[in-house]
Amino acid sequence: MNRLYVIGIGYRPIDKKARELIHNSAVILTSNRLFEVFMKGYAEFEYVKDKIKIINNVDETINFIRGQIESKTVKNSIPPSPSFSQGGDGGIAELRTFVLLASGDPMFFGIGRRAIREFGEDMVEILPDLSGIQIAFSRIKEPWDDAFLMSLHGGPDIEKRRRLPYEINDIPLLLKRHNKISILTDRENIPSAIAKEILKHIKPNSGTDNIKMYVCEKLGYPDERIIKESPEEIANMKFREPNTVIILREDRTRETDYKIPIISNIRFGLKDDEILHSKGLITKDEVRAVSIHKLSLPHKGVFWDIGAGSGSVAIEVARLFPQLRVVAIERDEEQIKHIKQNRIKFDAVNIEIVKGEAPEFLKNIPIPDRVFIGGSGGRLEDLLRFIDKLPTRIVVINAATIETFNKAMEKLNELNFAVDATQISVSKLKTIGDGNYFSAFNPVFVIKGER
Repeated sequence: MNRLYVIGIGYRPIDKKARELIHNSAVILTSNRLFEVFMKGYAEFEYVKDKIKIINNVDETINFIRGQIESKTVKNSIPPSPSFSQGGDGGIAELRTFVLLASGDPMFFGIGRRAIREFGEDMVEILPDLSGIQIAFSRIKEPWDDAFLMSLHGGPDIEKRRRLPYEINDIPLLLKRHNKISILTDRENIPSAIAKEILKHIKPNSGTDNIKMYVCEKLGYPDERIIKESPEEIANMKFREPNTVIILREDRTRETDYKIPIISNIRFGLKDDEILHSKGLITKDEVRAVSIHKLSLPHKGVFWDIGAGSGSVAIEVARLFPQLRVVAIERDEEQIKHIKQNRIKFDAVNIEIVKGEAPEFLKNIPIPDRVFIGGSGGRLEDLLRFIDKLPTRIVVINAATIETFNKAMEKLNELNFAVDATQISVSKLKTIGDGNYFSAFNPVFVIKGER
């Protein structure tokens, strides 16, 4: 039987079970940084140092584990030490077990999630330490149950950075919604860069007296240090790694630049003027309603919004189905800015933004259960051919022109989708002088392909 134990280290001594697993495992995987932590801070190191393997890349670590499992040649080769309790008949030593050392709590922006996704819940067990965020808030004596928690840690290899839900330039907007933010940093998203991003958005002569930044440096190490300064000071300082940043709005008010109040209890039925967008470039609310209905969305899974524009469809879907993973794909910088602002404004935390041209950027995105195409950049046929190779059941397309409508119908039929189409013609009541009239919008075609 194969088992993978992801064991958090860094802040507390490991418990009896973790000691047994570490001693009796076939291989212990770790990174350079955690190797140093394990070597200097844990007595168990001396018993198992000969079977430690250092891999600094997550993908390589996963591939190594998979290769070892499939090879069926690895044995738990080191005999139990008398100083470690096996328990009962020593059954642990008879299992082909692997230990992966992780930092703190592996399920808090850590490798635990990836391990479970790759190898399944039955094979993986998580044994967490305290998380770095817990330690950081305890050091500054600040409760963290009301904090917004985010990670800017894209991985040790800058060239192969993983996609993050929020980026460093989202922080000023997040500060308009949250008085307390904690941030896991990395070598690129350093405390000084975070401070400079905040300062970019401070109004002239207004200062940052109400904003304090804590940098919690090398937590758990003998030389850990906590620095509390203003963004102006932090912007010009250097810090040792690893470090965590905590930002506090000390006035405890929630100011906002948004003209429309945020109504958190409304999940569906946002008005066009509530959603930040470039003038005229938005899927109108009546069309959104029909398109979302046609998608027959599941409560869980993955949804792609291709050519997301301002993100109006993605926002409504994310609020309707908070457990659904919503991926908004857009190439235009201004539109991406709107999606980010709307995601923060409406607390649509389950939206992931992907910048790029479809279908090239779709290859590394989780396979969708449903797809909405609001804009194709003239590549609708390429997109549909790509989607046809996926197990996606339903795709819905919005077309504003006869030419796009014809292409969509022709290609969906060619790919053996069951197709239906609806033309939506909307007219809205307007006032002219003492009278009223209906002003018509251009009709939109909503095409659904299902299989």
